[in-house]
Amino acid sequence: MDGGGAGGGGAGAQYNPRTVEEVFRDFKGRRAGMIRALTSDVEEFYQQCDPEKENLCLYGFPSEQWEVNLPAEEVPPELPEPALGINFARDGMQEKDWLSLVAVHSDAWLLAVAFYFGARFGFDKADRYISTHLKFLVLPPLRQ
Repeated sequence: MDGGGAGGGGAGAQYNPRTVEEVFRDFKGRRAGMIRALTSDVEEFYQQCDPEKENLCLYGFPSEQWEVNLPAEEVPPELPEPALGINFARDGMQEKDWLSLVAVHSDAWLLAVAFYFGARFGFDKADRYISTHLKFLVLPPLRQ
């Protein structure tokens, strides 16, 4: 499933949210895409995570799309990288446990991307409080 926005190898145009509201919208879109990969599109996601392939990552995009791809080639990458090698543990674990592991790593990546945007654009103290305490924490983690 190919999306738009910053991410892995097949990413579309760069998106740079500059306000707390835009960062939260970005977060929700990426999260929705990843939830879809881990739930309604789980069969397609499972097939794309072939352990015989190189280190793969799950990317969520602001457009609510998802993608399994190699990590970004640029060093350092434009955005924080999601968990590398999600495909290697796939066949060595129960499917439910593997999906939970991917979800936990995806939660961490979503927060890293949101905080990256917050740090990059220097939100003031009030904006940082709103973004961390009031918005991001009201959504349940992907693992649930």
